[in-house]
Amino acid sequence: MDNENDFNFSEDNSFRKSSIKYPSDNKGFGKTVFVPFISGVIGATLVVGTCFGVPSVKSKLLQTNNQPITSTSASSSNQSQKTNVVNLANYSETSIAVADKVLPSVVGIKVTYQISSIFGGSSKGEATGSGIIISEDGYILTNNHVVSSESSSYYAIQEATGISVNLYNDETSYEATVVGTDAYTDLAVLKIEKNGLTPATLGNSDDVKVGEFVMAIGNPLGMDYSVTAGIVSAVNREVESDGSVYYAIQTDAAINEGNSGGALVNANGEVIGINTLKLAGTGIEGVGFAIPISSTTSIVNQLIEFKTVKRPYIGISGSSVSSTISERYNVPEGIYVEEVEKDSPAEKSGLQKADIITKIEGKDVKSVNELNKIKYTYNIGDTIKLTIVRNNEEMEISITLVEEPEKEEQTTTTQRVPSTQTIPRSGDSIFDFFR
Repeated sequence: MDNENDFNFSEDNSFRKSSIKYPSDNKGFGKTVFVPFISGVIGATLVVGTCFGVPSVKSKLLQTNNQPITSTSASSSNQSQKTNVVNLANYSETSIAVADKVLPSVVGIKVTYQISSIFGGSSKGEATGSGIIISEDGYILTNNHVVSSESSSYYAIQEATGISVNLYNDETSYEATVVGTDAYTDLAVLKIEKNGLTPATLGNSDDVKVGEFVMAIGNPLGMDYSVTAGIVSAVNREVESDGSVYYAIQTDAAINEGNSGGALVNANGEVIGINTLKLAGTGIEGVGFAIPISSTTSIVNQLIEFKTVKRPYIGISGSSVSSTISERYNVPEGIYVEEVEKDSPAEKSGLQKADIITKIEGKDVKSVNELNKIKYTYNIGDTIKLTIVRNNEEMEISITLVEEPEKEEQTTTTQRVPSTQTIPRSGDSIFDFFR
């Protein structure tokens, strides 16, 4: 096979010899070579010029020129596979368009506290976070921990003394009031007195796919309205922090202190999550979590209407029976009932202390978090069946769910300083709440 290519180059990068045969009689050169060559050039020029004069033909020519580059594998087993080479300009245009759309719907939040130390004295504390505008008339969705600090044994924090909101491209600071909070889902709704705001477009987080483009928008480390980009690393990831379990979207988009309550958006500029947690520690990078936006709809509506979330209630406290305990004491895995509250649905149904709950509506449960996850899919007034083991005998009991009673309010609570805190986890890693 001839090693020469189609561009008149040989493998050693030298021009190859022309294949044109010149006649020995120089007098015939113009007739045999020059005239046909010039004629060919003129003809080609006319054809191309005519094609570009016809819009449809011109469009086809230009479109062909802009097609994505594809490559095929040299391996015979992969010859049918093609890989699209992404134009980085298109990626950049997507990022710019998403930022332009979402930035006006993200706010900065500043919270001030009165802090009392167990060592004496008091001072003012300050926390910052982010929020998402959800209505034209000033309702804002954020994280509960942005406006309510977590517990600490070193400081006592009274209620927040002030909450202010800053809007995109607006120098005015707006006073905000807390409409409602929910510690279980780490959500809160604020309200400012202003109309004409740009509410965010909410997407469907149930449709999120691993690997798709996402952008995190918020106010990290005092750098207002920062955007970072990445992909969805995982969906429905179970993470636990401060006793609460979250089923979150995991992303590698950079998330830092101050991003809490900000938006995680897709390539269409739709909010698919609320940035809430991250993993931090030696050897850890790019592991952040967002609350799926579709799971917040009912919570937000209840917070606006009732200022709290009405949840179904059974009335027990319990602890997990692990596989180790199960084997040691020859009891089933499940939830050991430590206490049955007086006048609760559990007491009325006959549930007793020391019972072990193994199933709820036929689904295995091994922890209180698993029980709650299933229980919260039912409504107040529904009747559910629990499978329990009592004295090595399995039985079923029916419980009618009622509204969870309000907890007694405390005027002063022992809470964490309103700044990024760390919670030790295995492997020298930590979960961070970030504001």
